[in-house]
Amino acid sequence: MKATVSMELLWQTIQSLSLKNKEWLSSKLIEDIREEKGEDYISKEEVLDGIRQGLADVKEAREKGMQLKTLQEVIDEL
Repeated sequence: MKATVSMELLWQTIQSLSLKNKEWLSSKLIEDIREEKGEDYISKEEVLDGIRQGLADVKEAREKGMQLKTLQEVIDEL
């Protein structure tokens, strides 16, 4: 069975969605577009997870009394 839907009907359907569902659909569409273009992408969640892990590592190092690198030392390594 093949269904045909006009773009106008599709748009009306999208407009009737809740904000949460529109956000979900938006993120899925952007993800799909990036995959088709072959773009590398780091999601907001991945960025936040990386920051959380880094902060946890710093906290753990401080609790253990470990010597941490300064920002300048990290920059110099790059």
